[in-house]
Amino acid sequence: MKSVERDRVLAWLENNVPQSRIQHILRVEQMAIELADCHRIDVEKVAKAALMHDLAKYFKPQKLLDMAQAEGLEIDPTSAANPHLLHADVGALVARDTFSVDDAEVLQAIANHTLGQPGMSSLSCIVFLADSLEPERGDTSELAELRKASYHNLDQAVWLTCDYSLKLLVDTHRLIHPRTVATRNWFLQKVKNSQRVADKTA
Repeated sequence: MKSVERDRVLAWLENNVPQSRIQHILRVEQMAIELADCHRIDVEKVAKAALMHDLAKYFKPQKLLDMAQAEGLEIDPTSAANPHLLHADVGALVARDTFSVDDAEVLQAIANHTLGQPGMSSLSCIVFLADSLEPERGDTSELAELRKASYHNLDQAVWLTCDYSLKLLVDTHRLIHPRTVATRNWFLQKVKNSQRVADKTA
């Protein structure tokens, strides 16, 4: 990502999100770059999506709903009850309209970073994992295992990170978006299918 473009995004973030969130964004950017390097994914695209992933994080609920509606995005009952869940999809709109991002894969990675998406690209997987697993998310043994998995196998790491997130949501009595469940199921099935193929050829 060109330094001028990066500086412009950072300047915008300074005016729209708290400093603590900017630090999170920078940690996500760093982990995403490391994962992209490890998995040989376009580092430039990954860095751009990671830096822009939380553009709409602090938009007010009504603004998120209005922007999603104007764009024709699906507002399901879970998102209607908790509009904050729309911040990823709306963030992709901000990236497109404010920063002229026209790369569909980068926009999808921004849109998918919270709830995931069945069949999402490796770029999307990396931003999803970096957001969930960046160092300040905690230092439990479970998180350490998830971080290790993310460098080893993106598909498995997405499935296991979804499991981790779903457990937290259940334990704290929070709404679960069906897209997270669908993402978890899709990546679990992909890993199982890969294992079956490996077993047959072993």
